[in-house]
Amino acid sequence: MAQGAPAAARQIGTVKAVSGNTLTLATDNGSQVSVSVAEGARILQLAPGSTDLKSAQQIALSDIAVGDRVLVTGKAADDSSFAASRVILMKSTAIAQKNESEKADWQRRGAGGLVNAVNGTTLTISSGTKKIQVETTAATKFRRYAEDSVKFEDAKPGTLDQIRAGDQLQVRGNKSEDGSTIQAEEIVSGTFKNLAGTIATLNPAANTMTLKDLATKKTMTVSVTANSDLRKLPPEMAARLAARARGGASSNGERGAGGPPPQGAAGAGTPHEAGAMGRPARAEGGDLSQMLSRLPTETLADLKTGDAVMIVATELTPGSDKVTAVTMLSGVEPILAAAPSGSPAMTLSPWNLGGGAAAAESAGGPQ
Repeated sequence: MAQGAPAAARQIGTVKAVSGNTLTLATDNGSQVSVSVAEGARILQLAPGSTDLKSAQQIALSDIAVGDRVLVTGKAADDSSFAASRVILMKSTAIAQKNESEKADWQRRGAGGLVNAVNGTTLTISSGTKKIQVETTAATKFRRYAEDSVKFEDAKPGTLDQIRAGDQLQVRGNKSEDGSTIQAEEIVSGTFKNLAGTIATLNPAANTMTLKDLATKKTMTVSVTANSDLRKLPPEMAARLAARARGGASSNGERGAGGPPPQGAAGAGTPHEAGAMGRPARAEGGDLSQMLSRLPTETLADLKTGDAVMIVATELTPGSDKVTAVTMLSGVEPILAAAPSGSPAMTLSPWNLGGGAAAAESAGGPQ
């Protein structure tokens, strides 16, 4: 019996250069590929979020521009080149428009906070002092943050079973009139450790520090890596936030630590037969965690023993006293002095700490 033809190779990524019939593609796996588009190749344009190639519009090679997202299928060579027989494209301008729409929707219909309880298909989260009931269904889309990243684009497909009490969770869906219940369409969650305290020792050579966590009274060893995001809170901002903490107003309501989603919506940026999912968008104003991306950066060398810090970290092993910093904020002495140990004012919401508004893009493509 005759063997079937081998499946065509494919690459997906962002166009970095166009020269004649050759595209330079920065792929999603971090490599760079020179793509030669064969004469007669099918070049199709999909709208962001489209799930059906039947809706694609046939276009010319000259319509492809730098910044566009493409999926190419064809034959790969050993020299990092690729001969494409089909190109499926999403225009960068269309992606940007879709991202703005996603951002507005997350701000309008989003909520988030710490998971208090998981009861079957219902989750209870706390957003500051407010409790929100999250109702999930078989249609709810779940994503899970990577262990070492709070960037939405690093999140992977997840399940309801992965969510535990204490997790950070962001949800989008239709809310009840009083905002106490939300019908979840999309959920992004992750397990992170929140620390707050003063630096006891510093070892810049080893990129580590120790501190006594105010909530647990445990001494923790914190590793700082190239991916750790270190920020400094200006004194005047720290004073304002401390005043709010003393007044019990910190992180209240939907614009608290789990308030409307972080900025930088995105998504729909990858050609994918199942469509693409937008990322949460950072809320304007609000609490400490929502301001972080605008704060000045610093390094471990800028810190000294006795400095107060707030940290979002990942554990090397559950229950370990060794963690890796994802985000660290210094200059928080007034906040820690004003806030009771373990209060929401001492917690950074990690979905607000992921840096820029890069598109959240799936790795697949039309079949």
